[in-house]
Amino acid sequence: MEQFIVSARKYRPNSFATLLGQENIARTLKNSIERGQLAHAYLFCGPRGVGKTSAARIFAKTINCSNPGPDLEPCGECESCRSFAEGRSYSIHELDAASNNSVDDIRALTDKVRIPPQIGRYSVYIIDEVHMLSQQAFNAFLKTLEEPPAHAIFILATTEKHKILPTILSRCQTYDFNRISVEDMVRNLKSIAEKEGVSMSEDAMHVIAQKADGAMRDALTLFDQTVAFCGKEVSYEQVIRNLGVLDYEYYFSLTDNFLTGDYGRAMLTFDEILSKGFNAQSFIGGLSTHFRDLLVCKNDASRSLLELAPSVARRYQEFSGRCTPGFLFEALGITSACETAYKQSGNPRLLIEFALMKLCNLNVKFAGTQPAVTTVPKAEPAATTAPKTEPAPERTTRKPTGLSLKAMMADAEQKPAVESAPAAAAETPVPAEKPSLEEAWKAMAESESKAPRLSYTLAQAVPVLTGNEIHFEVGNIAAQDWINRNCRARLEAFLQRKLTDPDLRLIVDVKQAEETNRGMYMPSDKAKYLQENSPEYNALRKDFELEIS
Repeated sequence: MEQFIVSARKYRPNSFATLLGQENIARTLKNSIERGQLAHAYLFCGPRGVGKTSAARIFAKTINCSNPGPDLEPCGECESCRSFAEGRSYSIHELDAASNNSVDDIRALTDKVRIPPQIGRYSVYIIDEVHMLSQQAFNAFLKTLEEPPAHAIFILATTEKHKILPTILSRCQTYDFNRISVEDMVRNLKSIAEKEGVSMSEDAMHVIAQKADGAMRDALTLFDQTVAFCGKEVSYEQVIRNLGVLDYEYYFSLTDNFLTGDYGRAMLTFDEILSKGFNAQSFIGGLSTHFRDLLVCKNDASRSLLELAPSVARRYQEFSGRCTPGFLFEALGITSACETAYKQSGNPRLLIEFALMKLCNLNVKFAGTQPAVTTVPKAEPAATTAPKTEPAPERTTRKPTGLSLKAMMADAEQKPAVESAPAAAAETPVPAEKPSLEEAWKAMAESESKAPRLSYTLAQAVPVLTGNEIHFEVGNIAAQDWINRNCRARLEAFLQRKLTDPDLRLIVDVKQAEETNRGMYMPSDKAKYLQENSPEYNALRKDFELEIS
């Protein structure tokens, strides 16, 4: 029986032409050989499985080849090339620093460096995973690396460049290897599948390439695993089942549930995903990627960033037309926040289910569906934009008393700024005659009853109309910043509707402290001044039941 060789070894690059995805590095190395400008030390760094060690071997073979080709590729026939291919070369040495990382190992290497090559012009020392060397080994290596013999060339390879000492980095020419693109990996997988007599769909190859995450070695390992499972006829369904990849259809189905507000169906789909053994954290990460891909499809310029099979990419382009950019931005924010909180959550499943329910509620804001709180006959456009959904249950929270910035922020969370303006318009009927500024202001304060601290602040304020600007004062800069950030636009829109003047602007000013004949030197003077002039201070005292004199 013929001995099986894994694809990662069988199809390992053996020339610069076959070095996948690193064309710029290959061209630079060939130019340095052609011009005779060889450095004494090189550092190849980058992710795993992208060709660092393979490039080092190709470079070492080429500089020792006695008869290189016209494009500076090793001939493979001279004694140097044959001895290297057969594993008996005394000119090209490889050291695994992960298992040979002591001072003694480096001293043994230093002794070897003095011996000139028997075949070829150079003795090349390839040190893989060089970041694993100990501090003492690095120090022992410094002098040799800085002033090696003329025949010695060092090629260091690492996946963790940040662990290399700066004194080592400064003595090497550094080459950063890139992750291999999905398109390059799919092209290589097609070529290998043809050589191996394997029939595999392009969609299946894209799944393997995406799972490999830029590492060609990982892609070839997954290819061997898939062929071992499926045989010579490989389908997309078999690949996703064997590799544990969630089908795109689940994400499309869930997005449809989000757009229609069907949170029950979304939760059932999530339960089905869990019952098939998929990891919940991987699911929510995949959902974030799904929204990212939909958002990418909304823009013609960014569509090239979509690394998907052509048939799946077409599906994304069609589906993205149903989603507004605002919906996708909000959805991506919800899933990203859920990913961040997953590991700290005591109930991860509930965390994800709550995120799914919030995603289903986004249709109220972005899909044209309005809550069932109005009986105006002109509700037909909302029904054509998205299917009718059941109104979301109201959240009940404790309404604290007093006035504090922290409580105002808590109230704002349970009353989104985007939805408050239309709700206020629906709840507050507009009189037939134009109201005065004081009447409109009072109505606005009453409309903010769900945020009692904001409502109290507005009720205590005295609005002043100057031109088309309405000014009112708050007690401190923090309150001014909070109102400007969270609700000024909503309040301004309310006054524009009430006073039928779209040019009105609402300005929040900070109340200036009153000047007194004498300074407030004693703590009692300061406390008395705050009691007389700061409603926020009195509310804070009341909230915490403080007695301050």
